[in-house]
Amino acid sequence: MTLNELASALGCVVEGDGATEISGVSGMEHAAPGQITFLANPKYALKLKETHASAVIASQAVSGIPTLVSKNPYLDFARALELFYQPPRPKPGIHPSAAIAATAQIGEGASIGAFVSIGENVVIGRNAVLHPHVVVYDGASIGDDFIGHSHCAVREFCRVGNRVILQNGVVIGGDGFGFAKTAAGTHHKIVQSGVTMIEDDVEIQSLTSIDRATVGETRIKRGAKIDSLVQVGHACVVGEDNIICAQTGLAGSSILEKNVLLAGQVGISGHLTIHEGATVYAQSGIGGDVAANGRVSGSPAFEAGDWLRAITAFQKLPEILRTVRELKNKLS
Repeated sequence: MTLNELASALGCVVEGDGATEISGVSGMEHAAPGQITFLANPKYALKLKETHASAVIASQAVSGIPTLVSKNPYLDFARALELFYQPPRPKPGIHPSAAIAATAQIGEGASIGAFVSIGENVVIGRNAVLHPHVVVYDGASIGDDFIGHSHCAVREFCRVGNRVILQNGVVIGGDGFGFAKTAAGTHHKIVQSGVTMIEDDVEIQSLTSIDRATVGETRIKRGAKIDSLVQVGHACVVGEDNIICAQTGLAGSSILEKNVLLAGQVGISGHLTIHEGATVYAQSGIGGDVAANGRVSGSPAFEAGDWLRAITAFQKLPEILRTVRELKNKLS
């Protein structure tokens, strides 16, 4: 399509040659002639001089290259990518090797792949896609436009909303880690009688586990996005539009309010609240509540600005120690 056509589809304004033909989308370093790239951060503007892209999506016109002027270049880059690439979608229907209980209800337009297993009294919504080897246990309910990739599992009685995506190997509603110690010192398993609830428009990426509650529920709220290799413990609440990055662990009964960001490898002890809008930086250890719109870092975590000053001083501790010793020697 031409740059003008792309601008019309995205609601952007063209600066430069609108007749430029666009055949695809790519990053600056890898873009070829005929492709469009994007500039979301001005500090990378110099790299545009080296790109082979035929056009760029940016917040203002860029000299020397046709530009789609956008209020949100990164978002419009993502939208442009959707115009040029759609992942393969299986045709509606049920593969003959799928094992589906007679009491299960399968919505119109659903695609059930090879070796899928669907238990008793399961409800699957319209236009759902279950790729090969997906397992849905008895009594679970899944909404419309669901996508479950191979080897994901939805356990008994759990609820999954509309437009949810589960990537490969995700487990929804596995048992929470609950054991009571006996007088003999052994560990008695506590039955995990609760459920996991996944609200609409959630995406959970590969090999992540969302445990069911001991009693009550574990809940992932609308629009939350959870990266790969994340552990959400029993009875946790993950708030609306949260971003949780890879290798993060939430101990039981942690509550995350709306628009919380947890960077990679964050560890959260249980029974605490991270309030709305808070940001927790990578490899932080959270042992207490985090205030609304707070920014914390470190382990144990504290205010991010103070942490930056502290970590700078930490690197100078050997020098500081030598200075203290020298002063002590002079005074003695």
